[in-house]
Amino acid sequence: MRLAYLSIALLYSAQLSARVDTLWVFSDTMQKSIGSTVILPDNYEESEWYYPVVYLLHGAGGDYGNWLRRVPELDSLASAYSFIFVCPDGEKTSWYLDSPIDSTMKYESYIIDELVPTVDRVYRTQPHINNRAITGLSMGGHGAMYLSLRNPEVFSIAGSMSGGVDLRPFPGNWEIPLRLGNHSEHYSNWEENSVVYIAESESESRKTGSWRFIVDCGTEDFFLEANRSLSKVLKEKHYNYIYSERKGAHNWPYWRESIIEHLDFFKQTFFDLVDD
Repeated sequence: MRLAYLSIALLYSAQLSARVDTLWVFSDTMQKSIGSTVILPDNYEESEWYYPVVYLLHGAGGDYGNWLRRVPELDSLASAYSFIFVCPDGEKTSWYLDSPIDSTMKYESYIIDELVPTVDRVYRTQPHINNRAITGLSMGGHGAMYLSLRNPEVFSIAGSMSGGVDLRPFPGNWEIPLRLGNHSEHYSNWEENSVVYIAESESESRKTGSWRFIVDCGTEDFFLEANRSLSKVLKEKHYNYIYSERKGAHNWPYWRESIIEHLDFFKQTFFDLVDD
């Protein structure tokens, strides 16, 4: 088994300090090392506690440092919520899926089979689906819902902020054809890898009680109709979910508000599942 490599930076604020690691995991699936930012609560070093983990996925054009650069208060939030945050790299436009046309792009396999087990081995996590959540913005919102719907044994609690949750209306955007092939020639790839289609296709027996979702989108966002379509499917198919819209566009001011809503949702969900 390949070793994970850590580089550590200490961040300090006036009241709280957090340890921020760069965790490098060698992917046997893709034969390369991939970085993730890992943010630990301020009391991680002194305590012997085991912590819930929230995975945060970046959008198209981003990288594993994107979340912390744009939301530097994540270090304080990790301490306030007593969560470990893991921000994986998904390349610029992987869409967090295993490409059916490009064997070098296997980000679903990497996150599910390689990254999550490594994080649970290296850190004091609560390695159970009731204490692990995933969310993301834009491409990362698609990725979070996609990974959860396809792998509920790993991520049964998930969210999406302004997610590109239906790829089919965007046949030429964000290098999606490089991952799925030409839209008209490989339409089944586009369908089978769109969150809306996957959610609609799930069997009643598999989804009942399996997932807890939080989905939101700004009213000025170009992904708004895709998110409304997803909400309609989630309602018709009786998923356990929260959907909301508020004024906002596809930008960081909107996502900096969304992340607090998602963390509150995850905290309450973790608590409720412990009581169950």
